[in-house]
Amino acid sequence: MYKPSAPDHEPVDDQDLELPAIEFVAQGSFSIHNPDSDSSPAAWPAADYQLGDYRELLRIDGIDAVRSHTLALLQHAQHSLCIYSPDLEPWLYNHSSISAACSALLLAHPQKKLRILLRDTTRIAREGHVLLALSQRLSSRCSIRKVNTEYDYSDDAWLIADNCGLLVRKAQQLTRAVVYYNDPARVRQSQRVFDAMWDVSRSDVNLRSMRL
Repeated sequence: MYKPSAPDHEPVDDQDLELPAIEFVAQGSFSIHNPDSDSSPAAWPAADYQLGDYRELLRIDGIDAVRSHTLALLQHAQHSLCIYSPDLEPWLYNHSSISAACSALLLAHPQKKLRILLRDTTRIAREGHVLLALSQRLSSRCSIRKVNTEYDYSDDAWLIADNCGLLVRKAQQLTRAVVYYNDPARVRQSQRVFDAMWDVSRSDVNLRSMRL
């Protein structure tokens, strides 16, 4: 870069070194993206089905469909929820919409319960999870336990809402599901299996305190 200099015998007036003002004319438009100050993820839409009303079996496929029907069951439950999952998959359960639906049920009355049974608790203990935080905040109403593999257990995953709602995902097809919004007989069968696994399940000391 050229830098003007003056002979040693002549004093330099600072005004002589001032450059003319540069006029900047924007050509076109520009946008700058800054993250929103509120980092909360966008709310998920719930499926347009009412727990206890729709009696037909629904077969759903894809992440968005599984999310929307899971959220619908959670939002419509009035008494209890049971989640049986490999590890509380983040793509499905680690979201503010899920946490809000569960919180609404548990805060409605001290007798409302959420039981979560997992085959592996390592991930949520290491990475944290919205439902883990909920269980630590409302420990008398929300419990997370680990499957005892010394006893019979299922490889599938399901969600039970009250005494009539059920969402079942096969172990090798966790982004596909069958959903029942009003099938008390099938729910009773799944509830018996869940309760049997819960009765011999174990608590995990690594889930008792939140990560810093």
